[in-house]
Amino acid sequence: MKVERVLVVGAGAMGSQIAMLAALGGMRVHVHDAYPGALAAAEQALRGRVGRRVEKGQLSQSEMDDAFARLTFTPDLATGAADAQLIIEAIKEDLDAKSALFAELDALAPAEAILATNSSSITASLLGARTRRPGRVVNAHFFNPPLVMDCVEVVAHERLDPDVAPAVLDVCRRMGKAPVALPREVPGIVANRILSAIVREAAALTDGGFATVEAVDEICRNALGHPMGPFELLDMAGLDVNLQMQQLIFEQTGVDQDRPIPAVVDLVGHGRLGRKSGGGFYDYDEETSR
Repeated sequence: MKVERVLVVGAGAMGSQIAMLAALGGMRVHVHDAYPGALAAAEQALRGRVGRRVEKGQLSQSEMDDAFARLTFTPDLATGAADAQLIIEAIKEDLDAKSALFAELDALAPAEAILATNSSSITASLLGARTRRPGRVVNAHFFNPPLVMDCVEVVAHERLDPDVAPAVLDVCRRMGKAPVALPREVPGIVANRILSAIVREAAALTDGGFATVEAVDEICRNALGHPMGPFELLDMAGLDVNLQMQQLIFEQTGVDQDRPIPAVVDLVGHGRLGRKSGGGFYDYDEETSR
């Protein structure tokens, strides 16, 4: 199965950029969002991002124009789903919202269509159980921002049809990405579980008085070669977003080591969400300088 028609549900930063990648890869793409103004904002942001690539000589003007010609922004979910071969969900990390969407997509999309979730914290088999096609529901986890980050985690599960993962991997490669095929699913997949382990240990070291937040971040940058320390990264991504991911993972596994990190729970409880709120593990000014 070679995918030529794609629907992306959710026109936020993740969804819109995934859709742009598919269009640049030669596929015909519909982008859907239920929120008024989201589609216009997404198109404007994409034209700015891709336009800068043209200015830098990374892309020709004709390649940009051709990609946008293959891209349709639609508020009607049924229109986008009607002939889609691959549907990629990129809405908020909420199990009830995703479950309802997958049930709706199952009713609207062709029987052979693949339904992919961009979630790393919610497994595809859990969402697939809400449909009549569990074998055609898969995790395709892109990293933020998708136009820049090369990795995509494509995760198989016991009920997955054998043609699904190869088709999704092929789509990712045509997008110019470097997908990684994973044989079994686990909430958080690989990257976020490793990151969570680092953050958990970093928090334990600071709680125990072995190092300051600043020291941990400095050591991770200068000794381990990380672009950012774990606390800097959490502040940038949003502590509330990280806490939501931790909670979703723990709800699925029930394992003590997956419980939300107390330091993150405490900061979010005090309204310290990271850069966007002016403070998290660090304090920030209006220009988000630390």
